[in-house]
Amino acid sequence: MIDTRGFGCPTPVLMVREALQKDAPAALEVLADARVAVENVTRLARSMGYSVAEASDGPDFKLKLTRQ
Repeated sequence: MIDTRGFGCPTPVLMVREALQKDAPAALEVLADARVAVENVTRLARSMGYSVAEASDGPDFKLKLTRQ
């Protein structure tokens, strides 16, 4: 799980991109606290061949990235 809460863009995207490139996991969970981070991470993940499921987690967002 990658916790991007408290970081402004582009840091959440960079954190997720590094994890996806380094380990190429079959699935990855990401926590975010900003809608713009959710949108940017979703765009990145889809461009790298991952599907994205989004859920609210209180005031935060939880993304589940799954390699297609």
